[in-house]
Amino acid sequence: MITNRQLILPYAAPYLAYVGIASVPPSVLPPHLSYLCRLVVVPLLMVWAWRWYCSLTGPRPLVGSIVTGTLAGLAGLVLWLGLLAPFVHADDATPWTVPGFILRLLSAGLVVPLFEELMMRGFIFRLVLQWDQGRRDSQAEPLLTALDQRSINEIAPGAWSWPAVIISTLAFASGHAVAEWPAAVAYGLLMAWLWVRRQDLIACITAHAVTNIALALFVYLTGFWQFW
Repeated sequence: MITNRQLILPYAAPYLAYVGIASVPPSVLPPHLSYLCRLVVVPLLMVWAWRWYCSLTGPRPLVGSIVTGTLAGLAGLVLWLGLLAPFVHADDATPWTVPGFILRLLSAGLVVPLFEELMMRGFIFRLVLQWDQGRRDSQAEPLLTALDQRSINEIAPGAWSWPAVIISTLAFASGHAVAEWPAAVAYGLLMAWLWVRRQDLIACITAHAVTNIALALFVYLTGFWQFW
């Protein structure tokens, strides 16, 4: 059995690489080059790590998860715009060039949903669930037990607990700008609900991709760049 401690690197590497590249100052790495690097480096890391990832599918029909994820993604767009609107202003935004927009769209629509859902709902959510199970069973060291004697692959599809929902949602929000935290918390709760409802990650990944792509198109067509 591959333990959770051994799985940390495969799950975290794409996420940390994406954040690391995004953190490079624009004066050193211009935005369009930054997104190009992310589109190359992060998928390569996911290809390397794919053998260790949990299954994306579950016991329910794939088509149903895609349809549910699509509808949830559109609802998530409305949720995101509504909760972000009070914290952003039009004069703080600058329109992107067409090449930069396309690169960012590809990154947000195809790459981010996959590695972020694998990290947040695939790994962190399930690890916290196993820690919480151990805590409720009065284990002496529930976190160490979860890391060194358990594997997230043992988790039944759709299994959950409130600590798993809350901590994974807070972890998801922490990867966003402060102004986005209310929207990110609400969106994290939506993704947790999808995991419980559909019992797979496909619904979460689909919803995340639909929201990101729809948000990009909304911003591009309306000129409300402050939302992106």
